Amino acid sequence: MPESTLPGAVFWDMDGTLLDTEPLWEGVLADFAARVGAVMTPALRESTMGNSSGDAMTKVYDAALVPDHGRDYETDEAWMVERVLERFAGELPWRPGATEALDLVQDAGIPMELVTNTMREVTEVMLDTIGRHRFVATVCGDEVEAGKPAPHIYRRAAELVGLPVNDCLAVEDSPAGSAATFAAGVPAIVIPSAIPVPPRPTFTFRESLVGLTLSDLGDAMRPAAG
Repeated sequence: MPESTLPGAVFWDMDGTLLDTEPLWEGVLADFAARVGAVMTPALRESTMGNSSGDAMTKVYDAALVPDHGRDYETDEAWMVERVLERFAGELPWRPGATEALDLVQDAGIPMELVTNTMREVTEVMLDTIGRHRFVATVCGDEVEAGKPAPHIYRRAAELVGLPVNDCLAVEDSPAGSAATFAAGVPAIVIPSAIPVPPRPTFTFRESLVGLTLSDLGDAMRPAAG
């Protein structure tokens, strides 16, 4: 396989893509919903999947009909972070094939970045499981103007690695994260973890990361090449 077909860098989403942490987040969001007087319905949970903390909180506030003057994002986010860290204190579960996929890309000498909507404080804890040594950089949702599904986080990732966005490849699982790759112009391998992801011309769908090959990475770059 010609080396030129491989991506110049691979951007990995974290929750639901590398780590099977979405159920843990669901529990924390349900607790937050109860705290502000909302019910975490399946539709509300689906709408928050893959969101930044601020966007997810806004949707829960909306569901609870909390007026703008009653929305204390700073205090409530700190409350959520405390509970997230409590739940993530144990051994975090990997998604199938994730460690092997990371090793594949690393062994090929392709730079990798972790690109996650999760806030930096929580991401730092989770990097102890994933292995911070694997990545040339990490970008978190609280470090850009707007998190996924906005394109800023992927544009920032490309800037940090010094490559055009369409020379890179993202790996995502959620509608919000996948939409961010499309908005930024980054081709993506999409592995839906909890809810379906609408197709886009730059998406390559897989059932899991199990069996991922370098040829698969190259094939996923072709839609962006036209």
